Amino acid sequence: MNMKNWEKCIEFHGHSCGGLAIGYKAAEYAKKLLNLTFSQDEQIVCIAENDSCSIDAIQVLLGCSIGKGNLLFHMTGKQAYSFYNRLSGQSVRLVLNYRSDKQQKDQIINDYLNSEPEKLFKITKIKIELPEKARIFKSYKCEMCGEVTASNYIRIQEGKKVCIDCFNSYNRFNI
Repeated sequence: MNMKNWEKCIEFHGHSCGGLAIGYKAAEYAKKLLNLTFSQDEQIVCIAENDSCSIDAIQVLLGCSIGKGNLLFHMTGKQAYSFYNRLSGQSVRLVLNYRSDKQQKDQIINDYLNSEPEKLFKITKIKIELPEKARIFKSYKCEMCGEVTASNYIRIQEGKKVCIDCFNSYNRFNI
């Protein structure tokens, strides 16, 4: 285990916890399986199925971030992470299949950090195809509230360009 990288994760996240340890192990395992290094742009993509502490380790170790457009969320509540290497075309989905049975916080963290990744994670088939690279959209001022909004979030209502917050959706069915 690379203690320097673990310390970077703790510094970024603010504290040490089991969730951060899970993300650390997932990122390290993905690096090994897909031959990854830190992503300067969008070479590596992560689709996380949760928004837990684990995400911070993935950001630190792999360079995936919301701002770069290479950290995306598909909220299922699962400790599952799909990693994509745009350069090689390889991908892997890691699903946590081991829960520490320890009681104390430090024991839980050590349990995760000292476990082999093959024990912690099940490798499964990718469920979501590699998303396209992030786009830059033209912006428009909402004609109701005046706030500037990316064009892909603008709706037309009574001939006006309005943001999602101001848009009155019409749906006759509660589906």
